Order: sequence, then structure tokens, then C-alpha cells
Amino acid sequence: MPSRPLGRTGIPVSCIGFGTAPLGDLYARLDERTAIDAVATAITLGVTLLDTSPLYGHGLAEHRCGTALRIAGQEGARRDGVVLSTKVGRWMAPREGRGDGSNFAGGLPHRAVVDYSFDGTLRSVEQSLLRLGTDRIEVLLIHDVDVWTHGGQMEQRFREAMEGAYPALHRLRAEGVVKAIGVGVNESAMCARFARAGDFDTMLLAGRYTLLEQAALDEFLPLALEKGIGVMLGGVFNSGVLATGAIPGAKYNYRDAPPEVLDRVRRMEAICAAHAVRLPDAALWFGLAHRAVASVVLGGGSPEEVRRNLSALERPVPAAFWAELRAAGLLRADAPVPA
Repeated sequence: MPSRPLGRTGIPVSCIGFGTAPLGDLYARLDERTAIDAVATAITLGVTLLDTSPLYGHGLAEHRCGTALRIAGQEGARRDGVVLSTKVGRWMAPREGRGDGSNFAGGLPHRAVVDYSFDGTLRSVEQSLLRLGTDRIEVLLIHDVDVWTHGGQMEQRFREAMEGAYPALHRLRAEGVVKAIGVGVNESAMCARFARAGDFDTMLLAGRYTLLEQAALDEFLPLALEKGIGVMLGGVFNSGVLATGAIPGAKYNYRDAPPEVLDRVRRMEAICAAHAVRLPDAALWFGLAHRAVASVVLGGGSPEEVRRNLSALERPVPAAFWAELRAAGLLRADAPVPA
């Protein structure tokens, strides 16, 4: 698996990371063994970046990820060979009463408490260490400070994060508890805002730099290059539609894809067919083409899905494909594509 440095930190990470949201029973309950085997398969095949969060299944994804790491360790895999990324901004109250409108079908019977304070951040980190069964976390991200998540409360949450969570992460980095700090959000404008407000090493941008959306080229990605911020891209399939194609029930931004998105994807699929290119392969290779991107983080709920995602590296996309996408008005002229 090729690796790239995570921005100015120089931490090497696999160019494809493993995203563990599906391990939190996203949309459907997963078999426990299958979920754990998905992580183990990713590690065996050379994935070194594992991204998780307390939110995913209200702690379940971290539990499953930690179990897989312990099993891998017993089989000889080195913990030093894994870059573990998790998030702060919520801690779990160990009691029933979730009611948060999340898309997690199962998960643990815990309630997520939104808390971007200094103490709340340290509490979140402590809980994550216990669930993961590890003594260290390489990357810590402030999670979901965006309009998508908090609506009209976003400005208040941003202040809380910069006055509470950021100083906590800054201290943990200075003490060597973590190697890199950043944010994980769904909006490129918030990535740019955080990049200007603090000293961050990395940012995970979900769903906003894809074959369907390239607004991050306007401000955030140039700023990331300027500041040496290592970018992790999540959601490069836009919640599914760029993996499944324009089928009935295809997801876009965690909801059923609207007609205009389905139409755009159908046009892309026609160009894919003309060049014998798989749409999800194109989505992956596009994300990897920008110089600021250290890793594209792909979710997987089974070993088969992990293998299918990683196999895209064996199928480079021809230059003529990108040229036709641009000619059809389906890709910005200034968007980098693989050489």
C-alpha cells in the first residue's frame, strides 16, 4: 500500500485509510465477527490509517476497532504500524435514551452528550482510550463543528471548540500524548475557518471534495497546501451514490439522492462505460490526485468490501476519461486529476 506524509507532521499514512462508521451499525446492524474481520483485513492488506469516532454507534465502532487491534497484535501486527485517528466533541453517557436522530441502526445503549469544553474533551479522550484498549492515539480531531450538524448553533459551537477543545488538543500534542490535531467536518468553509483560527496539523473533510463537488478548490485546499495541513478525504462516494451508481434508493449526503444528482451520476456512468472505468474507482483516484490529500478514507463493513475498495488501486483511470468528464461539464477545469 503506498503511503504519504500527513502534511507537515511527516507521519506516514496509507493512501487509502479505513473509515469505521459502518462498524457503528450505520444504516444496518453488522455481525460482530464480520465487523472485526473488516478491520483486520484492512490492516493485513497494508492500511495503516484507521479513522473512528465515539459517535459511530455511540462507542461501538471504537470497541470493534480496539478488538481488531488487539487480535492483530496477538498475530504479530505492530501497534506502531497503525495511525489511529478518533474524535472529540461528544462523550457517552452510559444509559439508554439516545434519541439523537442518528443513522445508526444499532450501536451501544449510550447517549451522546455534545461537549466541546476543555474538560469534556479530556473526558472524551479518556473514554476513547478505554474503548479502543490502547494507551495512545496518534490523531485527534474536533468533530462536526459545522452547519450540517448544529444548524443555528454553529457559531456558539465554534466558539466552544476554539476556547475549549482546541486548547485541550494543543496541550495533549505539546505533551506528546497525540502526534497530530485537527478537525473532522462536512463543510470545506469550516475547514478553512479552523485553519485560519488555530495551529492544526490535519483535517478530515467528508463529502465536499468529490466527483460531484469541488468547491473546496476555492479556498480550503489551497490554504491546506500553504499551511502544510495534511488532508484526509472522507465521503468520496457522497454517502453511496458514487459507489452504487444512480440506482433506486442511492444515498447522497446520508439521504436519498435527489433527481438532479441522479441525473448527473447517470451522465458520469455513461462516460465510465465508454472508457471501461468503474465509477467508484474514478471517485477514489480523483480524491487522491490533489497534492494536499494524504489519504482517502473509505468505510467498509466486511472483508469483501474492504478488498473491493482497495482493489481500485490496481485499476488506474485513463487520461481520456478525465478529459471527457471536463468536456461534458461534469468536472471543474481546475480540478487536478491523476497524471
